Amino acid sequence: MRLAPQFLCTALLASLVLAGCSSTPEDKTAGWSPNRIHSEAKDEMNSGAYDKAVPLLEKLEGRAAGTPLAQQAQLDKAYAQYKGGEKAQAIATLDRFIKLHPASPALDYALYLKGLVNFNDNLGLFSWISRQDLSERDQKAAKDSFESFNELVTRFPESRYALDSKQRMTYIVNSLAQYEVHVARYYYERGAYVAAVNRAQIALSDYKDVPALEEALYILIKSYDALGMTQLRDDAQRVMTASYPQSSYLREGFKAKSDPWWKFW
Repeated sequence: MRLAPQFLCTALLASLVLAGCSSTPEDKTAGWSPNRIHSEAKDEMNSGAYDKAVPLLEKLEGRAAGTPLAQQAQLDKAYAQYKGGEKAQAIATLDRFIKLHPASPALDYALYLKGLVNFNDNLGLFSWISRQDLSERDQKAAKDSFESFNELVTRFPESRYALDSKQRMTYIVNSLAQYEVHVARYYYERGAYVAAVNRAQIALSDYKDVPALEEALYILIKSYDALGMTQLRDDAQRVMTASYPQSSYLREGFKAKSDPWWKFW
């Protein structure tokens, strides 16, 4: 007896549905207590398996909802996402934590971790050595990082994370100022003197007491000189002589080497 084509199709679809159901992975955590899930997630994180820790922590959030353990699971998940290279997901997790738990005793850590996610400790080092400009994305991340650290220091000055946050803020400010000077020098070396003046002035007006300002003033002097603006050149020269009387730029020009400011962090 031959089956009609429509019956064959129906039977085939049914078998596929059944096969799909049978292939659904079993939840191995179904009978686990919240503490056990947390312990297993910690083991995965300690071994560097952050991708395996995240789904465990998500289950823990649901099972321990409304408890301090659920809050800890959110923070641990953010850390695992950060270490696993999922920065956008880590920021989203932390923003959710900060919004849902504004009075949490771990709020300072959440702000600190958010700052770390956006912090790039190569921000100034490699761009300074290679003379490569920082991308706009790096600039935004650096500013976001600064805001998180600044909020932590302002709201929780006695936090265990406050000192490190202050040091990272100094590093970020130095790197952002250095970026503006890199751009100014880039323009100067290509004969775009007006653009060089504008970027050097941004560094001088937006930042105070950072090492990059010495070179910014020198670029200003050289650019005004190239433009034939002698009065402004002489004004900038007087400011530089007063501010940096021992400046090697005044003796050696661009051959001078600035102090490696990144080592201060």
